Amino acid sequence: MAMPLYEDSLGPLAKRPRVDYNTNTIERFGNPVLLPPQLVEIQLAKKSSEGEQPNHVLLFTVLNPTYPITCEVLHTIASPFGKLLRVVIFKKNGVQAMCEFDSLESAQRAKDSLHGCDIYSGCCTLKIEYAKPTKLNVYKNDNESFDYTNPNLGKNMIEQPCTALATQRPVLLKDPLLSAGETTVSPLTVAIRPHHMYATPQQVAVSLGSGQPINMASLLSPTMPRLPSPNHQGGMMMHHQAHHPSHNSPVMGGQCHQGTMVQTQSMSPPSIQPQGSVTMVYGLDCHKMSCTRIFNIFCLYGNVVRVKFLKTKEGCAMVQMGDSLAVERVVTNLNNITFYDSKMQLGFSKQAFLADVQQPYELPDGSPSFMDFMGNKNNRFINPEMASKNRIQPPSKILHFFNTPPGLEASDIEEIFLGQNTPRPKCIKMFPSKTERSSSGLIEFECLSEALESLVMANHVPVENPNGKFPYIMKLCFSSSKAIPAVIH
Repeated sequence: MAMPLYEDSLGPLAKRPRVDYNTNTIERFGNPVLLPPQLVEIQLAKKSSEGEQPNHVLLFTVLNPTYPITCEVLHTIASPFGKLLRVVIFKKNGVQAMCEFDSLESAQRAKDSLHGCDIYSGCCTLKIEYAKPTKLNVYKNDNESFDYTNPNLGKNMIEQPCTALATQRPVLLKDPLLSAGETTVSPLTVAIRPHHMYATPQQVAVSLGSGQPINMASLLSPTMPRLPSPNHQGGMMMHHQAHHPSHNSPVMGGQCHQGTMVQTQSMSPPSIQPQGSVTMVYGLDCHKMSCTRIFNIFCLYGNVVRVKFLKTKEGCAMVQMGDSLAVERVVTNLNNITFYDSKMQLGFSKQAFLADVQQPYELPDGSPSFMDFMGNKNNRFINPEMASKNRIQPPSKILHFFNTPPGLEASDIEEIFLGQNTPRPKCIKMFPSKTERSSSGLIEFECLSEALESLVMANHVPVENPNGKFPYIMKLCFSSSKAIPAVIH
């Protein structure tokens, strides 16, 4: 028998119980009753009486929490909007959680995008406000508290499954529906969605209500596993993406607009290992390579999130890219290239993401063995406009340099490179200046390995600005030119 909604279950008006909507669900005679859509909307629109102060810590209130809400669920839905540092879940007034982000901007993005969304179809609606604390204290890593800056607080790294299903409100994750072999079902589940039982969903809807079309391919990738149902403890780890809307997911026919239904391809079976956003790097010269130098070459093919050298495996590092497409581009273009008399080999990692390293060891050059580049302005795929300007080219012995001060001569460019101890260039050609704001051109080296060494050493080098106090940041990329022409028009 389906459970009635709240208004139908209270009986005569005079005998209705007092309701505290902060508890998010109502119990009558021991049975849970759902808040009706009208009351959910009232709660979403209700403002704090004390007024909100912007904060990088957010208070999540879950209305109609039909299914368990864990740190892995909150991390999955919040991490696309910024780096999540800590999560604490408490159940004094229903189900609430505090999520601490790395910056106010990340918290604002998450609040604007997730407020009013359903975690699962038809339930677990998110009301998001700014919290009062400025830092969360986590004493152990489990389902109800997690410190992502210190994963050693828990024995097991948290899993991060993610997908989505359609509803009238924006839905962040697919329903954890029961499979045909499961026999246990709660009356609340039947009341919410009797027509969904034993379904195999193939449609996904995404409509984050910020007013701007958002491509959520990072949450809908067919390589990601399904979210396990509440009766299952297993599951597979997904990759942590910092997705960029310029790339269309193979699942989706372009960008997904608010309220748009998208027909997906068939989902990969859970037994298939999902491709993540971490790549393994072998064959590095640790005396000449560093996290920054890895960033300088990998950033040509996608956003670089974190770089970590492995102390137990000399010459080996792990790089977390912004998404799996970036990993594919890196492996396709950089695998088996030789520079510093060593062949660099790349492979796909089984690890879902790179955790923060609190005390990285020092590399031979004195730089740290772990660096986080998530907010680095030298990433080139931060937004669609920036991503569209990148031309994916395989390595070549001719480099294109740009964003250098106006009025430079070829000798000035050579001096900049030699100042970084790069091999001496074979030829340099300046492009005719189309603007007085900057200069650009081509630089050729004797061989591919010298061009690669010069790129990792001189990419993003600051160049003195004769007309201002802030330096230019010279940027390099591989050129499609086979040879530098004698005259550049």
